Amino acid sequence: MSEYHQIFDLGDFTTQHGATLRGAFLAYATYGELNADRSNAIVYPTWYSGRHWDNEWLIGPGMALDPAEYFIIVPNMLGNGLSSSPSNTLQPYDRARFPDITVYDQVAAQYRLVTEKFGIERLALVTGWSMGAGQTYQWAVSHPEMVERIAPFCGSARTSLHNKVFLEGVKAALTADSAFAGGWYGENWPTIGLRAMARVYAGWGFSQAFYWEQEYETLGYTSLEDFLIGFWEGFFLDGRDPNNLLSMLWTWQNGDVGRTPGFDGDTEAALASIKATALVLPAEKDLYFPPEDEAWAVSHIPNAELRVIPGIWGHFAGHGSNPEDTQFIDSALSDLLGKPGGLA
Repeated sequence: MSEYHQIFDLGDFTTQHGATLRGAFLAYATYGELNADRSNAIVYPTWYSGRHWDNEWLIGPGMALDPAEYFIIVPNMLGNGLSSSPSNTLQPYDRARFPDITVYDQVAAQYRLVTEKFGIERLALVTGWSMGAGQTYQWAVSHPEMVERIAPFCGSARTSLHNKVFLEGVKAALTADSAFAGGWYGENWPTIGLRAMARVYAGWGFSQAFYWEQEYETLGYTSLEDFLIGFWEGFFLDGRDPNNLLSMLWTWQNGDVGRTPGFDGDTEAALASIKATALVLPAEKDLYFPPEDEAWAVSHIPNAELRVIPGIWGHFAGHGSNPEDTQFIDSALSDLLGKPGGLA
């Protein structure tokens, strides 16, 4: 794991909703070297509360995302605490006043990094998990001529109503803590709210079958309560600022490629505009990005295949925690990139 990253200055960054973040910046990490004709670039965005190092499980020698072959750019989402976020933005856009950031905004910032910093005109692949999958779809809609392939896994082009309900529960648990103080907490973080948020999330991140089989024991947890405290509460108490979590949650709740300028809210038309070859990888028992939702998306993309990740790990099939799921995703990416044994 490497926490090392670089900063790309965005300057005055105006959001889709008209706010301007002055002195905005994007934190990113790269793996591998850009080749002479700049044709080997891959963008692999981060997920809800994830940082660039949380993506490294899918990058490595002999894998589809091999740094010896590809130049892999992992941009940190706006709002994740490393790029411009509520926690690191000066007044007046600090903390609870941080502007709403759309998925379109995320990709607009990343596009500037890719083109202005590296001079890249074509992307061999965009891929990502969860909110990273949402950004993957957005890349293909925002820049159809630039993106050759996409592989969104365990995520969606449009946040479903059921998914929005799940997120309302998460948000309510966090903000109900009196220490939250409307987002104007100081050093006294709303840890009761963070722990409550973690327990709401725990019922969604993994499937019913995962709990039935007590699969958490394979992760080293000795009881259900040990898992709820050690994994879930520990996850959200890992320095993840509450305002940052709420900023990213807003981005997630409002995710919809149909809101891309020019599509007037028509998600199906936006999906139909994708020129990239798409391999869409939902997880079999994902409770908030179910395969049927992504089957709907695939039906509207001209050159797309649905390939369901089997098993009981639910949404966390895309987290890198289960070797079988990692192998499935890596193999799918190899197929998409036309590597030996692949289909393309």
